[in-house]
Amino acid sequence: MATKATSVEISEPLLHHHDDSDKIKAVETVDDDRVPEWKEQITIRGLVVSAVLGTLFCIITHKLNLTVGIIPSLNVAAGLLGFFFVKSWTGFLAQLGFEVKPFTRQENTVIQTCVVACYGLAFSGGFGSYLVAMDERTYKLIGEDYPGNRAQDVINPGLWWMTGFLVVVSFLGLFSLVPLRKVMVLDYKLTYPSGTATAMLINSFHTKSGAELAGKQVHCLGKYLSMSLIWSCFKWFFSGIGDSCGFDNFPSLGLTLFKNTFYFDFSPTYVGCGLICPHIVNCSVLLGAIISWGFLWPLISQHAGHWYPADLGTNDFKGLYGYKVFIAIALILGDGLYNLIKIIAITIKEICNKSSKQSNLPLVNEKLADGESSEVILGQKKRDVVFLKDRIPNWVAASGYVALVAISTATMPIMFPPLKWYLVLCSYILAPALAFCNSYGTGLTDWNLTSTYGKIGLFIIASLVGSDGGVIAGLAGCGVMMSIVSTAADLMQDFKTGYLTMSSAKSMFISQLVGTAMGCVIAPLTFWLFWTAFDIGSPDGPYKAPYAVIFREMAILGIEGFSELPKHCLAMCCGFFVAALVINLLRDVTPKKVSQYIPIPMAMAVPFYIGAYFAIDMFVGTVILYIWERVNRKNSEDFAGAVASGLICGDGIWTIPSAILSIFKVNPPICMYFGPSLSS
Repeated sequence: MATKATSVEISEPLLHHHDDSDKIKAVETVDDDRVPEWKEQITIRGLVVSAVLGTLFCIITHKLNLTVGIIPSLNVAAGLLGFFFVKSWTGFLAQLGFEVKPFTRQENTVIQTCVVACYGLAFSGGFGSYLVAMDERTYKLIGEDYPGNRAQDVINPGLWWMTGFLVVVSFLGLFSLVPLRKVMVLDYKLTYPSGTATAMLINSFHTKSGAELAGKQVHCLGKYLSMSLIWSCFKWFFSGIGDSCGFDNFPSLGLTLFKNTFYFDFSPTYVGCGLICPHIVNCSVLLGAIISWGFLWPLISQHAGHWYPADLGTNDFKGLYGYKVFIAIALILGDGLYNLIKIIAITIKEICNKSSKQSNLPLVNEKLADGESSEVILGQKKRDVVFLKDRIPNWVAASGYVALVAISTATMPIMFPPLKWYLVLCSYILAPALAFCNSYGTGLTDWNLTSTYGKIGLFIIASLVGSDGGVIAGLAGCGVMMSIVSTAADLMQDFKTGYLTMSSAKSMFISQLVGTAMGCVIAPLTFWLFWTAFDIGSPDGPYKAPYAVIFREMAILGIEGFSELPKHCLAMCCGFFVAALVINLLRDVTPKKVSQYIPIPMAMAVPFYIGAYFAIDMFVGTVILYIWERVNRKNSEDFAGAVASGLICGDGIWTIPSAILSIFKVNPPICMYFGPSLSS
């Protein structure tokens, strides 16, 4: 599966990839005596482990979605924990004298696929973006008198309708590209770097030396998970009532910088994200925070009373808040549009080259040493046979897609009346082509542009429907597009992983279906835990749901245009939009030794609206990783992912008891607050 942060708002892979041909070569030399039948690859124990891990990762994804909107890849944690749970269970039963089936790489792959499909819906389901953007709080936050923001365009979250919505839209992407699996994986030999990396990880677990390393990684993950969980529990006791107490509001860089959101808030989750994300992503986020909260917002606030009324509230879109949101939108759209055009251009060029027999696709490197060649070629033929053995008939894919389109076209207008049936039908007619573009682009570059396709659908449908319901129609249409494009790309990534681990294509497809079905239940339930326990969408609280405001504003922009922006805001937005295009162009045309230091506009945009505090945390993570790499690179490559996953998972687990305490109105006993010392 493509890295999730790319899926959310950062158009940059979050896994450190080396030469992909070497990776594939390493995977291809793995020996496997007997390949289990596809039914043997899907086990009850595997599905139970998938449900447990899917629940945990849904909670983590919701927490990240509702706080900062950046979601790093949790594939390493899913693979490690899946391996650990099943190995522990089989070992325990074996000690009791029971006969247990061996744990194979194919079963491990099925678990990984199922977990990723499950927690993927916590992202593509829009719980931190388009669904929350429909609620009453976001409507009021933008302003009841704001042009285009109507009270009729409000649908508050509900457990049943959200579950129904996911059931209706989430399975379509799985059926849209199934007939092309042979073309994408065998004929074009697309690399799918994240899928290849996942396969290499799983294959390594099932070798003697790899199993030893996996055991050490699991121990490391468990240690840091425990530390993170204990620390999060300790922090809770000092967090008091409200949002101004505790370590989350610790003015570690001084009170002056604290007022501009520059402080380290001791969050294991964000430090863990900094350890997983590449250095350039973390540095881009920090640079965006410095530009916005260090210079731009203080400069604009000096013009209060001239550029905008000075007596406005801190969250009024006609004031400074409007600059924050719209400039962030300009950067996000500029980056997304550039990468969309780039990926489509690459796709067209490579398909044309393929048809003219002049392909320079990233093919598997077959020029091997003589001693290796026969073994590797035999291994490749065996994988080809396994991959093509359990066919998924095209008529199943086609009839499944048509049936789901019919159901969705009938039910979506009932859930969202402004979204007419013919708009839904047109979306589903166009969706397979867009899903192919995204899947092909992901296979070439590992950039998953799901959110960009969603925003395009949002703008188009909102503008077509107009002021009478365009906001709800646009947001729902965005959900339709994101669900199909995201799940189709994920499925093709999983086919690549299955191909390299010699897992059946049928077991991959069924595990995706099962994982998606789990996600349709688990993702809304875990979101409902957050919605019931915490103040979701409060601009002054920890769960700001930043992309809810951004997505609703995009829908309003699609209807109303730019007439209501504060003074000079449109000019600034145009400047930052062009800057995003230019910076991306520079990243592509300059040599790698230069481009690796050029920031990523999408990453820079995130703190513009949210604040600088999480950028400090992520930068601390990247500094730790940088020093670790310099001291012991091999050790950092083996264990950095485990440490990061432990920090993120421990903090995520604490969310459950924290939410339960909040539901039962149990407040932290102490408020630790910092202020200036009183002069005598």
